[in-house]
Amino acid sequence: MHQSRAADLLGAHVSTQGGVQTALARGKAIGATAIQVFTKTPNQWREPALTEESRTAFRRERDRSGIGSIVAHDSYLINLASPDPVLAARSAESFTAELRRCETLGIGAVVSHPGNFIDAREAGVLRNAAVITRCLQEVPGEVMVLLETTAGSGTALGATFEELAALRDAIGGSVRHRIAFCADTCHLYSAGYDLVREYDAVWRRWEETIGLAHLRCLHLNDSKTPFGSRRDRHELVAEGSLGPEPFRRIMCDPRFRSVMKVIETPKGDDEVTFDRRMLRRLRAYGRAAR
Repeated sequence: MHQSRAADLLGAHVSTQGGVQTALARGKAIGATAIQVFTKTPNQWREPALTEESRTAFRRERDRSGIGSIVAHDSYLINLASPDPVLAARSAESFTAELRRCETLGIGAVVSHPGNFIDAREAGVLRNAAVITRCLQEVPGEVMVLLETTAGSGTALGATFEELAALRDAIGGSVRHRIAFCADTCHLYSAGYDLVREYDAVWRRWEETIGLAHLRCLHLNDSKTPFGSRRDRHELVAEGSLGPEPFRRIMCDPRFRSVMKVIETPKGDDEVTFDRRMLRRLRAYGRAAR
């Protein structure tokens, strides 16, 4: 693999249809050096059993592809902040299973949206932290949890840096070292962090509140909705309300050189053409600066 490509840690969320091991070939087909995957169907509770055959195939394809940076994304159904004991228990069970699958496959981190508090925000933060603590204790090892910034719609937690920092601080000290963050550009912009006009100020505030050392993944998504909309609607890079400039700056920012960058933008009909175009566009931004 070409050195500049091998070092850029850039890719997309790719399908695992046909088995999780198929994701690596899809990543390679779009020119990715990093990928994000679902290890199970994200809108169903059913937990798949990973066979030794699929585990071996995934690790073999990973080594063959040269894609070394892989994260999972947990199920959309999980709500670790829920006050409903039935949903909370089911969510904890599903999240624990996700951590175990990542451990089995050798995936180093799982991206997770902070939950919906439903009743009271502070209580939701504490519930979320307690469940994450318990799940990580049940699955010892090195798998990280990357808490993702949210757009701030409804009762979702995680739309402010302060709340994300408070959530990490509330997680048990024995496992807190396994908690880091994923920042989504669409979510940040929709939540009121102006990456277009106040790029430096946004990342300065992140550093002061959370610390850039805890930022392990960037989701590079443009937004279909205006600044501060509190809506989570992704658009193709540079073709939404953020425009090209924030993405140019991220691709040239030395602080993010070792942070994996993943697009979750519209796929189009073939799930390849748009992703290839977006990755080429992002790489061109980086080359232009150099």
